Amino acid sequence: MKLQFLGTCAGIPSKQRNVSSLIVQMLQYEDECWMIDCGEGTQQQLLHSSLTLHKISKIFITHLHGDHIYGLPGVLGSRSFQGATSKLQIFGPKGIKEFIEKTLSISNTYVRYPLEIYEIEEGTICKTDTFTFKAIQLEHGIPSFGYRIIEKDIPGELYVDELKKLGILPGPIYKRLKCGETVRLDNGLELTGTDFLGPTKRGKIIAVGGDTRACENQKKLALDADILIHEATFLHKDVQLAFEHYHSTAYEAAKLAVESGAKALFLNHISSRYSKGVEELLEEATAIFTPTFIPNDLETYLVKQNGDVSSL
Repeated sequence: MKLQFLGTCAGIPSKQRNVSSLIVQMLQYEDECWMIDCGEGTQQQLLHSSLTLHKISKIFITHLHGDHIYGLPGVLGSRSFQGATSKLQIFGPKGIKEFIEKTLSISNTYVRYPLEIYEIEEGTICKTDTFTFKAIQLEHGIPSFGYRIIEKDIPGELYVDELKKLGILPGPIYKRLKCGETVRLDNGLELTGTDFLGPTKRGKIIAVGGDTRACENQKKLALDADILIHEATFLHKDVQLAFEHYHSTAYEAAKLAVESGAKALFLNHISSRYSKGVEELLEEATAIFTPTFIPNDLETYLVKQNGDVSSL
């Protein structure tokens, strides 16, 4: 899995950071690619990456503040201009459909690919053969959601050496056994797939929070997450200010990671108000939870099957 942070700034762009947008790319599933939030300038950020818009199949909007949605009309139009024909699904709070339809209509932008827009409520919002997508409502000045992406469990490793001892060479039979099927050989011998598989591996859980102050629903979002991506707009010395503005501190995000059993924490939605920038935020978070990362714009991280995280 690859995570590419296109924009990591809070509220308005700074010279160093653009506003919110994140790409999640599932390399082992034909590069299945999703975008979370789409602030102003997102398509410009994409030009500095190896991605093209037609690869993105789903866009998840956490909430309707401008720094999370003002890039959508441009992205949707450019995806069409680039000749994309594959379906694009957009999920977001009530109002996202009107925002998209009106901006495209007023600008006379014609989308030439199938576009599906879903206005969501809390709960399961989408399922594929491999993933379940859940929305968890958080606490912000307007409706704001976190997204919990759950990969289905992965079959254990196939005992290839045992099969070769039986004279069974790699081929279609391996695939069927890997799926747990029972296979009858030409000599009449029956093989049950589960007898040749190691322990099932739990699918990964990715938790991406929208803007929020500390609340109980965060724990539902982050529980046992392999990757927790969370806002850190304030230092904890300004926790009262964070609460009043419906935002979180780096300390609160790290505390959530500890309490929820997350394996790795990424902090984004970084305010430029602090003189030492990310160093203060990172120091505050890592004092209670590691590994914690604060990505710069356009930084890409690889999450391996064993959970190790490395910067590319």
